Amino acid sequence: MIIDSHHHFWNYNPVEYDWIDDNMSVIRRDFLPDDLIQEIVGAGVEGVISVQARQNKNETNWLLKLASENEFIKGVVGWFDLKSKDIEKELEQYSQNKWLKGVRHVVQGEPDPEFILGKEFNNGISVLKKYGLIYEILIFWHQLDNAIKFVDNHPNQQFMLDHIAKPDIRNNKILQWKKLLKELAKRENVSCKVSGLVTEADYQKWNADQLHPYFETVLEAFGPGRILYG
Repeated sequence: MIIDSHHHFWNYNPVEYDWIDDNMSVIRRDFLPDDLIQEIVGAGVEGVISVQARQNKNETNWLLKLASENEFIKGVVGWFDLKSKDIEKELEQYSQNKWLKGVRHVVQGEPDPEFILGKEFNNGISVLKKYGLIYEILIFWHQLDNAIKFVDNHPNQQFMLDHIAKPDIRNNKILQWKKLLKELAKRENVSCKVSGLVTEADYQKWNADQLHPYFETVLEAFGPGRILYG
């Protein structure tokens, strides 16, 4: 079975999705299960994982509802306030939901560069394993240093690195990202999604040759057993 491990649904709203700037105007519209099923049938994809695009629990509940209504949605990576003192109680309420597979926070958008190392946030991370949930790391490449420290704080937690840590493909910068990615990949509790490469390149002018060295780096660092397609 071919699984697409990363996509988003939304009812487009310019306020809630303000990150969709003029360069991405082509996706300023609704994207719902009926739209996705048309794409995956032609691509030979049999199942998908739906990932949060808004940081509120309504988003998580909505995605879980869509999963319950659409057989091809095999799992959901939702959002919870991991800094909340009630996080364990909240996760307990969702523990019987078979579609909830993981949790994600948009760390790349946090103004505090030390956010991922914060005590309250890490307290929340520490309870995920109890409920069999992975944590998806969404960062830019320059945040890899702190991500490595973060992962080392949780050696028994399973992590997924989204979008190969968003290197600066647009400007063909690779060396520092490559060094840090290989260091992170030494942690066997971290896997990586080969996804989001085009969004870090020039939308209009990218080509496969430009992406190739980034893909080769990921393959060498993680090996085929810890890579997912998204």
